Parts: sequence; structure tokens; C-alpha cells
Amino acid sequence: MQLLRNVNVNWVGRKWLFIGISLVMTIVSLSSLYWKGGPRYGIDFRGGTLVYVKFKSPPNLTVIRTALSQKGLGNSTIQRYDLPEQNQVIISLDQLEGDSEEESDEGRVQILQALKAVFNSEKIPTDKIDLNNVSTTDLTNFLIEAGDLTSLLKSEESPVLKSPESLAAAITDYRDSHGGIIISYDEIGTISGVTKSILTILQESSFLGEFSVFQTEFVGPKVGQNLQRQAISATCYALIGVLIYIAIRFKGTIYGAAAVIAVFHDVIITLGFFSFADREISLTVIAALLTLVGYSMNDTIVVFDRIRENLRLSRRIPLSEIINKSINQTLSRTLLTSGSTFLTALSLYFLGGQVINGFAFALVIGVAVGTYSSIGVASPLLLIWYDYQLGKKK
Repeated sequence: MQLLRNVNVNWVGRKWLFIGISLVMTIVSLSSLYWKGGPRYGIDFRGGTLVYVKFKSPPNLTVIRTALSQKGLGNSTIQRYDLPEQNQVIISLDQLEGDSEEESDEGRVQILQALKAVFNSEKIPTDKIDLNNVSTTDLTNFLIEAGDLTSLLKSEESPVLKSPESLAAAITDYRDSHGGIIISYDEIGTISGVTKSILTILQESSFLGEFSVFQTEFVGPKVGQNLQRQAISATCYALIGVLIYIAIRFKGTIYGAAAVIAVFHDVIITLGFFSFADREISLTVIAALLTLVGYSMNDTIVVFDRIRENLRLSRRIPLSEIINKSINQTLSRTLLTSGSTFLTALSLYFLGGQVINGFAFALVIGVAVGTYSSIGVASPLLLIWYDYQLGKKK
């Protein structure tokens, strides 16, 4: 399948235009990163606590931010998570003093208290328990203390649930398997073994909070710093390995150097877009950058391989014409592969959800920039180097 036939574009004749555009984009990207103090690292790298919260109704982020500020958590980052109808947000809290799991729990407790002060503001008796934010163990202990409920569970009226432990496990399992929050007591009534008598006692002794903290993640600062170093090292090692491989395959370091410079160009500009968009660099984004290193390098090698083939077949033709011919011959293949990859990444960006949104964003930008650099950066650098070498010989 060939989209384009008999293409005859003078790519090399526009090499200084391409180089100029790349230099401007690189300088702007580096300036943005410098101005903002480097990339905006996620919790994975800087350390801290991630709290996943689900609400009964669409949450007001401004109200949440105000509540957290009143608790001294004004540096928290709040963002929507998953589909809008899921009513979920992620609250990220930077590392507190210390480096332990206890600090993670302290941050979670502070966030929980701040949210309760706003969303559960109505006066609720202290002897009632929130079924949307209670652990199985705490709920079990609470049910054991409720003598009427314990007696009822031992009676013949509830043949499935015979103990407070089984009832607590049934309620929390249902909650966790249905989005992390219980909207109404009618849902609890659908649990096998929960009779009307049990449901009546639960309604009298508990309440359903307006939100639920269904997941908490913690990364210590030392782990975050190690991940930073490992991510940078992984990218550098990948580039060095590619440089050595291409130098051996093409019997010349200039091919490898041109390809690595083009990949550096792609990574820097992609990071620049992350800086412009004020997006976080997470582990999934690093995975996307490493993917782009391989993808862009593969695209460049295809062009270089065709250049090498045409050099063997046409030794008397100037190198500039051979490079133009090679790029034009592989242009249809480039559009097919890069175009399909770009459309796939674009679909992931718009439809893939919040979890892989950063990964998809890096792919969308990286595939576009990588395709451009294979044509407008790597190949012109090859010609500039050979022209420089020829000038030295003359």
C-alpha cells in the first residue's frame, strides 16, 4: 500500500529552515523548563501521598481546595480522575516531615477531616459510624458493641450472616466492588443475608457520608529521588546503546550521532510541551519517553538505511540528491506507520481515561515531533557533516 507516488520534494533545500525551527522549539522548551525550575515531577518522583476520593454527586473543586487550605493543606493538588460521571478526584499531598508510612496516614487523616468538615457538615451523633469511610475491622468492632444487632445475627432470621464479622465484610466488600461508595441504604438491602430488621438497625446506628476515600498511595522522598535518578539513567543508557548500535551497523559514528541528536531533540521538545501544559512527569510518562526513543530511532534508521542503499547504487550522484530521493521513497511508509500510531495515541488521549492520559499525551506529541525530526533534523545533520568534511579536504 502506497499513499504517495513519484514524490519529488526538495527536503534538503529547506534544511536550514528545519534546523531553525528545531532550534527555536528546543530553546523555548529549555527556557520554559528553566523558568519553572525543571519538570513538574509527580508523586512518584517527589514523594508524598495520593488520596483517591469518590463523591455521591459532582464535586466542587473550589470548595475542596478551600477546605484543605483551612486545614493548612493549601499546597495540595486536586484533579479530576476517571470519567466525569464517576465523581472521583485525586488529592496529592507533598511529603510531610519525616519519611514513614505513619506520615502517609497522617496526611490521609488530615484530608479526611477537612472533607468531613465541609461535606458532612450536618450534626451527626458521635455514636454513629460512616459506612463509606470505615474499615472492615472498625466496622466489625462497632457491630460487636451493638448488642441488638449481634443477637439478631445469631437468630434464625438471618441464615446467611451469622456474625458481626461476616456482616462487616459483606458491607465493605459490596462498597469496594461498587465504586467505593454506597449511595443509599437500599443498596445494602440487596446484600444477601441483610434482612429488613438488620437494615433498620444499621440505619439507626450508622450514616452514609457524602464521599469515600477508597485508595491511598504513599511514596517516600528517598524512593522518589531514586526513581528520578533511575529514570534519567534509563533514558541516557538507552541513547548510548542506540548510538553504539547505529555506529556499528552503519560503520560510522556520524549516523549514530545524528540519530541521537534527533532523539534528544524529540525528548526535550516533548518535555517542553509538558512544561507548557503544566503536566506532571510520572513513571508512565517516563515509559512513554523511552517508547519514543525507540520509535523515533526506528523511523530515522529506515531513512538512513535507504540512504545507504542508494549510496551503493548511485555513487556519482551528489549526497543531497540521494538524501532527498531516500526521504521521498520512504515518505509513504512514514505516513502510514506514523499516521496510524498518531491516531491510536490520539484515541488513547481522548478516550483512555485519566490513568494513561499523561502517557498518551507524551505519545501524541512525541510521534509528531519524532516523525518531523527523522526528516527535518537527522538527515540534514548527515548532509551538513559530510559538507563540513568535504570542505576540510578541499
